[in-house]
Amino acid sequence: MASLLRQIVAGPRQKHSETGLDLCYVTDNIIATSGPSSTYPQRAYRNPTDALVRFLDYKHDTNWAIWEFRAEGTGYPDSEVYGRIRHYPWPDHHPPPFALVPLIMASMRDWLKGPDTKPGRVVVIHCKAGKGRSGTATCSYLISEEGWTVEDALFRFTSRRMRSGFGAGVSIPSQLRWIRYVDRWTKHQKLYVERQIEVLEVHAWGLRDGVKVAVEGYIDEGRTIKNFHTFNRYEQIIVDGNKENSISPTSPTTSASSHPLPISDSKFQTAETQRTASGGHETGGTAVIFRPAQPIILPTNDISIDLERRNKATYGWTMVTSVAHVWFNTFFEGHGPETHGDATKDGVFEIAWDAMDGIKGSARKGTRALDRLAVVWRTVDRHSSDGKPELPQIITEPKEGEPVPETKAADWKSVQHSNVASVGKDLGLRTESPVSVDVSKASSLKSSGSGPQQSEEDHLLGVKARGPSGEEHVPHDVGGEGQPTVMHPRPDLGMPKVKSPEPIAQAEGSKQMKDVGLGNVASVVGEMQKSRIDDVGDGKTGQELGTSREQQILKEHER
Repeated sequence: MASLLRQIVAGPRQKHSETGLDLCYVTDNIIATSGPSSTYPQRAYRNPTDALVRFLDYKHDTNWAIWEFRAEGTGYPDSEVYGRIRHYPWPDHHPPPFALVPLIMASMRDWLKGPDTKPGRVVVIHCKAGKGRSGTATCSYLISEEGWTVEDALFRFTSRRMRSGFGAGVSIPSQLRWIRYVDRWTKHQKLYVERQIEVLEVHAWGLRDGVKVAVEGYIDEGRTIKNFHTFNRYEQIIVDGNKENSISPTSPTTSASSHPLPISDSKFQTAETQRTASGGHETGGTAVIFRPAQPIILPTNDISIDLERRNKATYGWTMVTSVAHVWFNTFFEGHGPETHGDATKDGVFEIAWDAMDGIKGSARKGTRALDRLAVVWRTVDRHSSDGKPELPQIITEPKEGEPVPETKAADWKSVQHSNVASVGKDLGLRTESPVSVDVSKASSLKSSGSGPQQSEEDHLLGVKARGPSGEEHVPHDVGGEGQPTVMHPRPDLGMPKVKSPEPIAQAEGSKQMKDVGLGNVASVVGEMQKSRIDDVGDGKTGQELGTSREQQILKEHER
């Protein structure tokens, strides 16, 4: 029954022929897998941690180690994988803080190629679905340590991880931007300089009514995304004419009090004044400058602009009709790699609406919130506690033999208790909060979690299993056809000797159903329904893709 539940939640994924595990060999020594779980109800329909460990022991003995990227928590304690794990967590559906990239690359390189490396070692990479974050790290390694091109790395990950017709392995625009950053970083001595950044202005063309614009960045070594500022309606300047040339992006000036970007000779007025005069009628969008009343200072080069459009509803509710965001890194946008680390100290990042990230890593963003935006930024000197200026932080990839720092892991149990849907925003009804009533004309309100809950499983539809040579199924029965598989004693790790004459999938399924109990199957299925994917890269919904598959599985099970 547990195997049946995993098939339903996986949809058209191609499962491991004997173990039922969701994993693939991207190369001979890089395995990508969805995040395993040691707790119910998740382990009833996801990779059980002990089953994954048994498989890795069978196939690779002690020559495997895990790299995990889950800021929401792994779902299992380190002890269940013998402590053979490296933690570099960051939030789902987002690119990593770039300062983590040299550490991730160096630690993987040392495990696979270091002076103490044993033949046959593999790295096991996972996030939640083993797709976006795992794909970003995998492609980055192939580019930076193996000399692959961006196109070849992306193609290999997609061909090994995804079934034909279900989109790319790495599909989130900001994650793709980061992979191209890694390519430039690799070609220019792998030098990165972390700087403190001030966002001076955000310019928007075709801005619709009721759009909330926020500036976000990473804190806590990348485990947390912090909202540094949300613009209110008193920080908006509407430019007359709504023409593309009404705002001309150029480099910001050195004076914080002067206008960083020149405005055309047309008159302008505050957003509140113009809306009062015009009655707030939307005519297809407006050219707007967002200028903060207080400086917006971010601690790193990594910047996110988050958009959310809300329409006023009744009885204390509001309707979210647009959700989008974009990440960029000012060191790379300032041509840092090409100038030996001497990136420009100011600049403008521009992007069109269609190129922004959608809801939870999908292309879906809802109704159009704007046509295009530009972010004006500049560097700000850091100062010590005694007021003395500090030099920028120069980050290089640790050399072989040098210690490689590891970031702090998230609480592995937090994945059980946290509302995973809160990690990413979604469309739908939200309850009203008076705190943010001044964000826009249509009160932009904080979600209390009353809106529709989204999937726990991230982009699992279309994911498949692959062996080291690209074969569709990975053989598990290493003892030969019809021979029982044996887990040998591990004196170095204190593991007992265990014989398992039946395939893992069957044994695991029997154990799980015994532990879960038939009376709790309904609750497990309920959890699975929350795990359905609402959209894939081609825009189809999880319900559309999964219904026929579920019917097929159920019929097979009845037979």
